[in-house]
Order: sequence, then structure tokens, then C-alpha cells
Amino acid sequence: MIFDVLIAPFELGFMRRALAGCVALSLAGPPLGVFLVLRRMSLMSDVLQHGILPGIALGALFGGLSFAAMGAGGIIAGLGVAILAGWLTRATGGREDSQLAGVYLLALALGVALVSAQRGVDLSHLLFGSVLAVDDAALVSMAGVATIALPGLALIWRPLILESFDPGFLRAAGGRGGVWHLAFMALVVLAVVGGFAALGTLMSVGLMMLPAIAARHFSPHLGGQIQASVAIAVISAYAGLLLSFHFDIPAGPAIVLSAGTMWVGGLAVGPRESFLARWLR
Repeated sequence: MIFDVLIAPFELGFMRRALAGCVALSLAGPPLGVFLVLRRMSLMSDVLQHGILPGIALGALFGGLSFAAMGAGGIIAGLGVAILAGWLTRATGGREDSQLAGVYLLALALGVALVSAQRGVDLSHLLFGSVLAVDDAALVSMAGVATIALPGLALIWRPLILESFDPGFLRAAGGRGGVWHLAFMALVVLAVVGGFAALGTLMSVGLMMLPAIAARHFSPHLGGQIQASVAIAVISAYAGLLLSFHFDIPAGPAIVLSAGTMWVGGLAVGPRESFLARWLR
């Protein structure tokens, strides 16, 4: 019975592809999410997941429903949203959060309008994804995201840590913090776009941010948090796919709910920054 519940579903090809794609996303996204939490930019991922929708819609308009066309459009749109919001903040002296809110709301409305104007494009598929319908091309693309994101993060690791903890020192030392920040945002956009085929534009950051938030309850060190976030993401993907298979729940929300359950568990009884840890002190 244990074999039938936990292993047998993955004898099916579409379940294996879904698991492989989610594992690739689990390797690429959560480490970037840990840095977003560290830099107090957790909601930036939410901005980007809405901001990529116009690019995905335009990619579908000109290139059809191919992951490559929609992914390229999403990357361009996500980078455009991030750069435009930062430029407006510097040009006007206003608050960055208000500029981000304005830009991403306009981008979301424009994306929905573009998708709705096209025949044959399912808006719900773009918003919520279909992880169980991941084909070989989408799987290769998701694996490609991990192949680029992990070496990219390793390349900017040291200056990114310094820019996160002490940006003033990096600026004084001529470390060009803006360059590292832009490179980091490009990797985040890449990870968000990589997840939209499986989890949709509204759920793609769930597998990135919830494990990253939960990891803070299990390790006080940056390296430990990254390891914990990847482990939590892989477990959440596996559990969510099983829930989807056995209980006929949409796979994307099931995966995100599994990650949320891991976060709630860490918040309640984790070894640090949890209700139990505070009560024991």
C-alpha cells in the first residue's frame, strides 16, 4: 500500500516529467528567495510574477503557444518592470514600494487585456499553470533555468552578500552595487519565468518564496538556509504532486499549499524564530 501511495504514481510519464521540472525549479528558485528575504525584498517576487504577464502575452501573440517565445517575452517584461520601477524611484525621489505597486498593477492589467484579446489562449492556464501537462520542451527549459541560475548565483555570491549586509561599504569601496543588484534581479526574473509553465504567473513564486521563508526557522546561517530551502521545496513538490494525483487537486496549488504547510510547521515548532523556540526561552 505504501508503494501504491508514494511511488506508483511516478511510474506514469507525465508525473515523472512534472517531478523533474519541479525539482529543477526547487534548485533554482529557493536560493534566490533566501536572498530576497535577506534583502527585505520578499514582495518583489510578487511584483515580478505579475509583471511578466504582458511579455508572455506578446510572446504568445507573435510566436504562438511555445515556451521559448512566451519565456523570452516574460524575461524582457520582468526586467523592464524592475528597471522602470527603480528608475522612477531615482527620478522622482518617491518611495520604491509605491512605484513598484503602480508599475506591476498596470502590467497585470495590460497582460490580462492582451491575453483576453487573443483567441485560443487560455488565461487560466497562463495564470495558474498546468504542471501535469509539462512537455519535454518545457522540461528542458526549466532545467535550463536551473543550469543558468545556479552558476549565475555562484558567480555573484560574494559581492551579493556584501551588498546585502553592508551596501554602504561596497559603495565606498567602488564595488558597483547596482551592477550586482541588477544581475541578481535578472536571475530572479529568469526563475519566475521558468516556473510559469508549470505553476502559472500567479503561483510561480510560491515554490521560490515559501521554502525560503520557512528556511529561516531551521538555520541561523545563510548557507544552511539555502540548503533547507531547497530541501523544503523538493519535499513540497513531491508531496503536492501526490496530493494532486490522489485527491484530484490542481497540481500547482497543491504544491504551494504543501510548501505553506512546511512554513507553518517551521513557524510553530522550528528550532529558531518559532512559537516553540520563544516559549522555551
